[in-house]
Amino acid sequence: MNKKQKKTLYRIIAALVLVVILKLLPDFPTPVELLLYMIPYLVVGWDVLRKALKGIKNRQPFDECFLMAVATVGAFALGDYVEGCAVIIFYQIGELFQSVAVGKSRKNISALMDIRPDYANIEDADGKLEQVDPDEVEVGTVIIVQPGERVPIDGVIVEGTSALNTAALTGESLPRDVKAGDEVISGCVNMTGLLKVRTTKEFGESTVSKILDLVENSSMKKARAENFITRFARVYTPAVCYGALALAFLPPIVLLLMGQPARFGDWIYRALTFLVISCPCALVISIPLSFFGGIGGASTCGILVKGSTYLEELAHTGVVVFDKTGTLTQGVFKVVGIHPAEGVTKDALVEAAALTESWSKHPISLSIKAAYGKEIDSSQVTDVEELGGYGVTAKVDGKAVAVGNARLMTKLNLTAPEVKETGTIVHVAIEGKYAGYLLISDVVKPHSAKAIKGLKEAGVRKTVMLTGDAEPVAKAVAQELGLDEYHAGLLPGNKVDQIEKLLADKRPKENLAFVGDGINDAPVLSRADIGIAMGALGSDAAIEAADIVLMDDDPAKIALAMRIARRTIRIVYQNIVFALGVKGLCLILGALGMASMWTAIFADVGVMVLAVLNATRALYTKDLARKNED
Repeated sequence: MNKKQKKTLYRIIAALVLVVILKLLPDFPTPVELLLYMIPYLVVGWDVLRKALKGIKNRQPFDECFLMAVATVGAFALGDYVEGCAVIIFYQIGELFQSVAVGKSRKNISALMDIRPDYANIEDADGKLEQVDPDEVEVGTVIIVQPGERVPIDGVIVEGTSALNTAALTGESLPRDVKAGDEVISGCVNMTGLLKVRTTKEFGESTVSKILDLVENSSMKKARAENFITRFARVYTPAVCYGALALAFLPPIVLLLMGQPARFGDWIYRALTFLVISCPCALVISIPLSFFGGIGGASTCGILVKGSTYLEELAHTGVVVFDKTGTLTQGVFKVVGIHPAEGVTKDALVEAAALTESWSKHPISLSIKAAYGKEIDSSQVTDVEELGGYGVTAKVDGKAVAVGNARLMTKLNLTAPEVKETGTIVHVAIEGKYAGYLLISDVVKPHSAKAIKGLKEAGVRKTVMLTGDAEPVAKAVAQELGLDEYHAGLLPGNKVDQIEKLLADKRPKENLAFVGDGINDAPVLSRADIGIAMGALGSDAAIEAADIVLMDDDPAKIALAMRIARRTIRIVYQNIVFALGVKGLCLILGALGMASMWTAIFADVGVMVLAVLNATRALYTKDLARKNED
């Protein structure tokens, strides 16, 4: 508990003790008894009265504080001092309980806030370390990350080896070994050796800043259930206030007109009971708390959800569509075959391809450069042009070179041989003549098959893969993973067309999720009902366009995210049905005079406590994580 919560607890205990003592003492004259019971009432309820008065002053009176104030002041006016004190005491107990529950839910997200770095180390001219604000560090600056410190900005290691703790970002406890040349992302903790890192982004664009921004703004995107409760409470609260007013005065007036005793005191008591019962605390508190718990629980597993609306939509997902490279496969390519055309040597073929691809960071390009194995002289390459969905053209030592797929060769009016081998085929043309091809293979991620199986167990109806790769490669991956459907040889625009078709074919009230990592996946991520990005190695554009980010690039986490989402929605619906059901029944009993103020206390505070207890279950995801790992 924080100081404020402890103070509230002490006030509750003090008020309870005073009420018990006054109850045990002999009866006092009415004015004295009123003054004595006012002491515990004001000790525990002064802030409720203050908020109620503030709401009236601001012309927004209809909230739970107003309901409690009217009900308890009315109980005092009727001489029911113990019940008036009991209502306000138990209301404060419920408020304290939900405050503590929210505090626990916030721990996971507030722990994530600890990844924000306070400084970056820069070496000055004398070799001494100077701590500066990460915002002041420019791109290309070499920063020093000492053992035990967090990496403040994304960059590339230029010197040193170490192990990085990525738990705060990915939820994974195993450290990641890094060395010179490896990329590092901000927010990781350097565990062993000293690292020199050349920054590749400004602090505001680095991974840690983006994550914090996602978490801080996740509450801005509310689920339909949350918006419904907000609108419901806005109409419901004034309606029950007017209903209570009618209950207090209309029946007595009718009785008077009929010549019977009005019994104003009985009807006012019923109206006050009606007000206490009607307080919408259970719904207003427990529904957002459920979503907050679900988002917080997901964050501990390395799953960032940008808002409760996406958690709700994920729970109703029936079709999951995957990109291949970097999503289902590792995106770690290797040249496994070099097939030059007649009159071209293997070395010349690889050199031409590597130099043409020298500007690119694409995994296929990196594999070609790795196969070349020599330092690339960028001055040899000019006039580089990327042809989306086809490949790259450039001039190498003054010679025109084209590197890409079979469509590029057709576009250049060249005939590429039909290759039956499974893998990515990169064709090369030099000076307008076909020069041969390179066979490159990708490796399926260890958890991809498990991810597909987990999605089927989680209730996903159809799994689909979209890829720009060749038909044989796509077919082999789809068969290996057990996918229901695949589409190969797609340009970025074709992926959007396929998504449109799948959206048109989906069942009513069923959502489609797309999982991708590349910059060319951004349009598809935006078009799908739910966009899921691979965050650790994924492009910034994909992460920006996505609704959910998997920080460790593990596709098996999708099934876990769905289980978390579905449990959260179940809890939300349970709370809505339970709260409305109990309150509806008690409201009828209260209006008929069959419910006392103590029944009202249970209908308000009791239901709220039970609903909040149920809502906190959304926070605990260890059982779901274990099930996902099995």
